[in-house]
Amino acid sequence: MDLVTLQNKLDNASFCVLFLTMLVYWVGAAFRGIPYLPALGTAGMAIANMMVAALLGSRWLEGGYFPLSNLYESLFFLTWGITAIHLIAETMSRSRLVGVATSPVAMGITAFAALSLPAEMQTSAPLVPALKSNWLMMHVSVMMLSYATLMVGSVLAIAFLIVTRGQQVELKGSSVGTGAYRLNTRNSEPSPTPASPSNNGNSAVVAADRAQSNGSGSTAVIDLVTTQTTAAEDVSATSTLSPQLLSLADTLDNISYRVIGLGFPLLTIGIIAGAVWANEAWGSYWSWDPKETWALITWLVFAAYLHARITRGWQGRRPAILAATGFVVVWVCYLGVNLLGKGLHSYGWFF
Repeated sequence: MDLVTLQNKLDNASFCVLFLTMLVYWVGAAFRGIPYLPALGTAGMAIANMMVAALLGSRWLEGGYFPLSNLYESLFFLTWGITAIHLIAETMSRSRLVGVATSPVAMGITAFAALSLPAEMQTSAPLVPALKSNWLMMHVSVMMLSYATLMVGSVLAIAFLIVTRGQQVELKGSSVGTGAYRLNTRNSEPSPTPASPSNNGNSAVVAADRAQSNGSGSTAVIDLVTTQTTAAEDVSATSTLSPQLLSLADTLDNISYRVIGLGFPLLTIGIIAGAVWANEAWGSYWSWDPKETWALITWLVFAAYLHARITRGWQGRRPAILAATGFVVVWVCYLGVNLLGKGLHSYGWFF
């Protein structure tokens, strides 16, 4: 079997595996309790990841260069990155429901690359002179990994917005993984938090302090029970979401924040590497090419997201909306500018 035939089999097989994996994740989410489905979904993503890695490896052997020279190769590299980051996010969250959001994205990209692109765009071709540089691997691979990571983080934020169903959710401490949350609807007053940041979520400390001030040991128990009961009543009174969905929302918000926190440094490194390569190839670090401009816009969007989370203390829907906007911005930066007009980064794509 020659390498071209192997590549054709691998790209179609990876699409089939990702399609079945998506169905497994969706069925598992719709019908809880079915044994082996969660593990089967994870195995499907791992198998697809290895298939795509084998496809890219065969392209590397065939062409003799790192397989990121055209749209077909970059789409499969993006798929490989998304499946790899998915496995990391799933391990971090210990929730197999992450795949409900990430598997359709990976499957859709694979379908577009394997089934929609014309044959001439899937064929391995010699590198154009501008790409014959060691910076091809150093710059483009890091940028593609950053796109994959930011896409996973953004799609998890979109899943968070869907799970919360339009309700204002403020997740106190989810950025550092404490998991305490506060929920209130748009038309209701903010409800007390089950875990106040001032006492690190320990309501017993508050109750004990009250007991010391009142000089009664029984008050500590009464206050503790009262605090927990009042918090539970406030949450249930203002929320139509089940505790399971609230827990899922907290997990999605937390993992989205962590994944975007990983993708942002990769994007920064990729932009810096690209500037150095541009100076070496064109004599200028920055030329305001459409791709460079949208890379800067992407950087600013996710910098604003992290600034809002870390400095401003935003939680819940507001940063999730910003991250969801970043999903569109990443796609415009990656693919859209090549459809809108020509630029220095147009070679090997559509124009």
